[in-house]
Amino acid sequence: MNAVLEATALGKRYGRRWALLDCTIAIPEGKVVGLVGPNGAGKTTLLHLAVGLLAPTTGSLKVLGAHPAQGPEQLAKVGFVAQDTPTYMALTVADHLRLGAGLNSRWDSGAGEKRIQQIGLDSNQRVRSLSGGQRAQLALTMAIAKRPELLILDEPVASLDPLARREFLEGLSQVVSDHGVSVILSSHLVADLERVCDYVVVLVASRVRVAGAIDELLSLHRHVTGPRRDLVDLPTGSQVIGARHTEVQSTFLVRGADLVVGPEWTVEKVNLEDMVLAYMGHSDADGNASSMSQSGLTS
Repeated sequence: MNAVLEATALGKRYGRRWALLDCTIAIPEGKVVGLVGPNGAGKTTLLHLAVGLLAPTTGSLKVLGAHPAQGPEQLAKVGFVAQDTPTYMALTVADHLRLGAGLNSRWDSGAGEKRIQQIGLDSNQRVRSLSGGQRAQLALTMAIAKRPELLILDEPVASLDPLARREFLEGLSQVVSDHGVSVILSSHLVADLERVCDYVVVLVASRVRVAGAIDELLSLHRHVTGPRRDLVDLPTGSQVIGARHTEVQSTFLVRGADLVVGPEWTVEKVNLEDMVLAYMGHSDADGNASSMSQSGLTS
């Protein structure tokens, strides 16, 4: 597997506070990767390190096989849209395209102008008069007109209304289809990730809780519901990731292939949000899953 981003024991400290600590992760090329985790997990810090806006305090990081922002050639390979989708309020849409052409050696003017037409922006309109969704689309256009090999998006739809969010994600899907670019998309909105991503990384307290192709991960996880019981040991090869209890019933989110259960238990598929939330709520700092009763689950 070739990695577009590879970090080993990566850390970033501000004074006495670690924003990211001991992060080890490898993100494969050719994927649309959803990076998700709770506030303070280190997602934005990781992405800012990846584009060279920050320098690491400890550990190592390579992006597309080289150190981030190593020079003009490396910078040209990465497109970036920050959380606030920054644009210049006093400039027009056309001004932004001219600015991009002047600053980027691989700039594709035709692609930029074509996309502006497709999303219905007026080239002569100043950015201050655009909606939040339109500014986000302009920022995405600027990033992809660089013709990057890797597109990094940090919470680009967090402040958008549902319609603008859908339009942005549809545009992103079209970009991936047209240009085959690798994408790392950070978001709190798991439902949005499920629409556009084929790979997910769950980052909690700087550590990767789970990572893999979404279809494969979902096929390995199940909800198991049955009589109320506590967590103890599971059969070898299975793990409890999360649990919910009522007075008479327990529902466990279990990771394990070919899970065999007794007749008092029902087994159902999980969705991406359920799986991600279970890993985000998992309290084992070493990433080891809890387990539950063999006698209660197995036949």
